[in-house]
Amino acid sequence: MCLSSLRLLSLRRVLVWLVVLLSVNACLMSTGNTRQPDGGKTGRNPNIVIFYVDDLGYGDVGYNGAVGVKTPEVDRLAKEGIVFTDAHTTSATCTPSRYSMLTGQHAFRNNAAILQGDAPLLIQPGSHTLPGMLQKAGYRTGVIGKWHLGLGNGSIDWNSDIKPGPLEIGFDYSFLLPATGDRVPTVYVENHRVVNADKNDPIVVNYELKLDGYPNGLDNPNLLRQAADKQHSNTIINGISRIGYMKGGEKALWVDEEFPNVLTSKAKDFLRAEKDKPFFLLFSYHDIHVPRLPHPRFKGKSTMGPRGDAIAQMDWMAGEVMNELKKLGLADNTLVLFTSDNGPVVSDGYDDQAMELLGAHKPGGPLRGGKYSAYEAGTRVPTILWWPGKIKAGTSSALISQVDLYASFAALVGQPLAEKEAIDSQNLLTSLLDHTQPGRTWLLEESYTTSLRKGDWKYIEPLPKEKRLPDFMKNKGVEGGFQHNPQLFNLSSDIGEKHNLSGDNPALVTSMQLEIEKIRKKTKRSPLQ
Repeated sequence: MCLSSLRLLSLRRVLVWLVVLLSVNACLMSTGNTRQPDGGKTGRNPNIVIFYVDDLGYGDVGYNGAVGVKTPEVDRLAKEGIVFTDAHTTSATCTPSRYSMLTGQHAFRNNAAILQGDAPLLIQPGSHTLPGMLQKAGYRTGVIGKWHLGLGNGSIDWNSDIKPGPLEIGFDYSFLLPATGDRVPTVYVENHRVVNADKNDPIVVNYELKLDGYPNGLDNPNLLRQAADKQHSNTIINGISRIGYMKGGEKALWVDEEFPNVLTSKAKDFLRAEKDKPFFLLFSYHDIHVPRLPHPRFKGKSTMGPRGDAIAQMDWMAGEVMNELKKLGLADNTLVLFTSDNGPVVSDGYDDQAMELLGAHKPGGPLRGGKYSAYEAGTRVPTILWWPGKIKAGTSSALISQVDLYASFAALVGQPLAEKEAIDSQNLLTSLLDHTQPGRTWLLEESYTTSLRKGDWKYIEPLPKEKRLPDFMKNKGVEGGFQHNPQLFNLSSDIGEKHNLSGDNPALVTSMQLEIEKIRKKTKRSPLQ
C-alpha cells in the first residue's frame, strides 16, 4: 500500500473516532447534570404560568361543588392535574399574600397590609424575589393584571416614569392595574408608564383630600350603577364610585367590562413574544374582586348575578390562555398553577345583589369564614397543578403554602438560594409534583391575628386584651374568628371549626403558641429547607 493510501486511511479513522467522541459527549450532556424536564426535546427548563385569581373561594369552582355557575376550563385542569385539598395562601387578604408568594417570606416581616392605590412599592429593589430568582435561571418574566404591591417611592407622578415597580424587582414586563378595581387611579400602567397618558390632562391622585375632578359617590349617588358603602364612595369612574380621589387622565381611564379582553390579550402577547425562551407569567386576575362588572357576554352565565358571572368570566380567561399555550406548542413543557390570593367574600362594599342571589352556593365550601378571617376559608383556596406528561393526575391532601412556591420553583430550575433568601419558603417540589407525597408539618396563616396548623390541628392565637376586636367585618357577612381567648380545632373531625378544644388540650395550645413565636424570631433559612 502506498504512503498516500496509508495517510488517507489514518485520516478516515481519525474522523470516525471524532464523530464517535462527539456523539458520546452529546449523550452525556443530555443525560447528566443538565436539567431535561421536557424529556430532552428542547433541553430547557419548563415554562411556569400562575393563574392568580382574586377572592375566589374554595367552593367557587365546579370541581369543588359550585352551584349556579359552571367552570369547565378550571375543571379540565383539575381532571388532568393534581388537585390540592389543603393548600393555603399565607394571608386572608390580598397584599400580604402577594408579598409572601413573591418574596418567600411571611407578610408580618414587612408589616405588609392592604395598600392604598398610591402607596410606595412594598418590595424594595435589591430584595430577593421569585421572578428575580427565575431571571437568574434564564427566564423571561412577566406580570399582567392586578398588582396592589405599591409603586414608586412615596410620591408618584402618574404623568411620567413610575419607578420603582415590577421591573425593578425581577419582572421583565408588566401590564398592571396599579392597585385594585375599587381604588384610584383607574388606569393601566405598562412597564413604567400610564397607558394613553395625556400631558395636557395630567393625572392627580389623593387619598386624603377631595379633588376638584370627577364626581364622587357621596355627593352624586344618582350617578352610580351600584350603591356603595362610605369607604367606596369617592371618585366615580364608569358609574362606579371608588376609594380615593382622582382628577385628569380621561383618555387613560379603563372600562371595567373590558378587563377580560384587555388582560387576556396582553397575556397571549407575552406568551407569543417569549415562546422561544423559558418564561414565567404571573397572570393576576381582577376577578372576582369588587366591583364586579363582567363583560356583557357573560351576563346571565350564572344564577348568582355579577359575582357568579365574574366566576364564569374568570374561567373563560383561563381557557383562553391555555388554548394559546397549546396553539404555540408550549403546553407539554409548561407547568401551570391555578390558585387564589385569599378566601371568598360575597358582600364587600358594593350592592351587586351577591348576597341575595347566592342561593344554595357555598363560596367557602365546607369551610368556616372567608376573606379577612382567621378561620380556614380565609386562606384555604382552590389549587391545581397541571403539567401534562410530567405529573400523574390525582388528589393531594398535602399541607402546602404559597410561600413555598419560591423554594420549590428554585429546586425545579436548579437555582441555589442564599441563607437569607426566601427564609420562610420550604422546598415542597416533590409534594407539588406527586399527589402521594406529604407536605408541611407546620403552616402559618395571617389575618387580623395569627393562626397555626399542625397536621389536622388548627390553633388561632388570641388577641391581646388591649387590642380591640375589629369592626370592619360587620357588613361583610364573614365570621372573623377573632377572640381574646385561644381557639383550637381538630379539622379531621371538625372541618367547620365549630368546637373549641383549647380547654381540653392546654399543652398543645402552649406548644403551638411557642411555635408561632419561634417562626417570628426566624432570620435565615434552616438547613432542612
